[in-house]
Parts: sequence; C-alpha cells; structure tokens
Amino acid sequence: MPRLPHVALLIETSRSYGRGVLRGVRRYLSEHGPWSVYLETRALDSQGPPWLKGWRGDGILTRTGGRALARLVRAAGVPAVELRSTRHGLRLPWVGVDNRALGQLVAEHLLERGFRRFGVLALRTELYFRERCANFVETLGQRGYGCAVFNAPPYAEQPLQWEKQQEELTAWLRRLPKPVGVMACTDQLGFWLLDACRRAEAAVPEEVAVVGVENDESLCAMATPPLSSVALNTERIGYVAAELLDRLMRRRRTDAPDIFIPPLGVVTRQSSDVVAIEDEGLAAALRFIREHACTGIRVEDVLAAVPLSRSTLERACRALLGRSPNAEIRRVQLHRARQLLAETDLGLTEIAARTGFSRAAYFCARFKATFGETPGQYRASVRI
Repeated sequence: MPRLPHVALLIETSRSYGRGVLRGVRRYLSEHGPWSVYLETRALDSQGPPWLKGWRGDGILTRTGGRALARLVRAAGVPAVELRSTRHGLRLPWVGVDNRALGQLVAEHLLERGFRRFGVLALRTELYFRERCANFVETLGQRGYGCAVFNAPPYAEQPLQWEKQQEELTAWLRRLPKPVGVMACTDQLGFWLLDACRRAEAAVPEEVAVVGVENDESLCAMATPPLSSVALNTERIGYVAAELLDRLMRRRRTDAPDIFIPPLGVVTRQSSDVVAIEDEGLAAALRFIREHACTGIRVEDVLAAVPLSRSTLERACRALLGRSPNAEIRRVQLHRARQLLAETDLGLTEIAARTGFSRAAYFCARFKATFGETPGQYRASVRI
C-alpha cells in the first residue's frame, strides 16, 4: 500500500478562527484523505515541536505565531502552507481572509442602516488588522464620509493596563458626534468597546452601533448587548489550504499564488440592529422593510404601515440610500437569500419562498442580475 502523507497541523485550537480552519481540514481529509496527522492543543503563540527540525514528513499547515516556529517550519524543508498574514519571512503559499473585502462589508452594513458618522477601533500589530481598517476607511471616503480612528495599544488583545485602556477608549467615545457606527477590528476589541460604551453612558445601538470581526460565538453572546460581527469563512479556508498542500506534496513544489477567501457576511445582533435616521417616519419605513421584506411585501404594504406618502418615501429613500423603496425590499430579500445559500442545504424553490419571491425562476434571475452569478455558483464558491 502507498505510504500515507505525514502532515503536521500547527494551528491553534484556542481561538474560534483556528478551530474553524481545522474543521475545514477535517472535511477535506474525509473526502480525499487519509493523512497521518500531527495535532496538539495549542495557542497562537505556542512554540513548535522540537522534533520538527529535521523531520522526515511530507507537509505542514501552519498558523505561524512567532519567529521560533518560523525557523522550525523553514528547517523542516517540506511543502508548507501559511494560514496567517504575519509570515515572518517564510514566503510560503498563503490562504486566508480577504480583509480588503471585509472592511467594505462592514462599511456597507453601517451605511445601509443610515449611519453618516463613523469610527474604527484599529489595531496595528498585524497586517490583516491594518488591511481591515484601511479598507473600511477607504470605502467610507469613496462615499464621501470621514472616519475617526482610535489606535488600540499594541497589547490591546492582552491588556497590561486594562483600566487605562478603557478610560482612553471611553474618552474617545464621548468625543465622537452621534449617532455613530464603529467597526472594531476583532471581536475582542468589540467586546471591550461595548464596555466603554456603558462607561460613557452611550446607548447601543441607538447612539453607537458596533460591529466586530470573526463572529466568535462566546464573545458575541457574552457582550452587552450581543455583538454583531463579520463571519469569516474559516472552514473553506481550511479546506482550500489542505487541498493546496495536497497538490504541493504530490508535485513536491513549494510555490503557489496567495488565495484570498471572502467573508460570509455580517451576522447582525443587537449592537448594530438599528436604523440611524433622524426622520422618524423614514426610520419606521426602513425598519418595517427589514423586518417584513422576506414575507413578500410590496411598497403599498410599507405605506399602509407608516404615515408617509409614496412621493415622500421615494424621495427620502433615494436621498438617503440612493435607491428606491422597492429596491431596498429586493436588497433585503437577496441578502437573506445569500445567507440561506451559504448556511443551509435548502433548495432554490424553498429559498425563494422563504425570502418572499413568488417563483424560483424570478428569484434566480434577480440574484444573477444583482450579484453577477447564479445562486448555485454563489453556493459553490462559499461552501466546502
């Protein structure tokens, strides 16, 4: 029998990101394995196993957390795929999150809710944090809006001076004009930002809406109020990385282009579930659309629920959102459809029914016209 590939998985088990990546690797092995796998419980900054230097294995999947581990990976001399943006000079093939798309996603999420003032709780320690922040600010700038930036200290995710950090963050929040939408570059920062909102006596989400990144269920659920967050497609990242390593091991190559995997979308929880519009009638109309679009409502149903004339609603929607009320209904329906395509195995007829479309064929046509791909193509691109 042919020898099993011997592969070391140097991926943290202490964070939701690493655990999601490992689930993707496991799915690939179920379909295309088996491998002989080395895996241990580890943190992101854990040391590598000493035996890795001079190891006679076949490949490595690594989330390199320090230069010591980088030296061991280099010394192993086998095909390897990096899963972290901080590469420590390894120059390995890389698979990870498209953070440029991520910043745009959060900006659009807050813009769609009517926010016109913005902030970002940035962290400069990693390339991917800087990319998230830069793209968020850039997207807002393209739409004509500025963005206040609070640079968290380098130790922010493991604060040595917790109270001092929170006092500075609270003071920054108090200075921000409100209402304001804020992106936190990680869920950990988002959790602490919500604590600072309580200290500043700023109502969330009415005065300050907060969106984190990574969709760590524990942090998001423990936050007060529950934290909206960007869901990263970590299982697909793990699957694609394992697939790439398999190819490299078979061909004994060490080079390949970087692969960027877009995030799945924003999981909306209470921290950003608001429409920040001073016009109470328009705010009520958009809230009604968001809550009822997938039941198949029409503009007439919106007008029956809120005290606005059709012409007033049309003008206000176009002025604020740049689209008609009917287009806003379609937007909510199609974004819900994308979520169902990514997260369920429901057929197109069922998804069309659950999102308010009368016929699956019309749903498919609207989906392709909006996103440039069919529902099936989108599902294939985000599912393993």
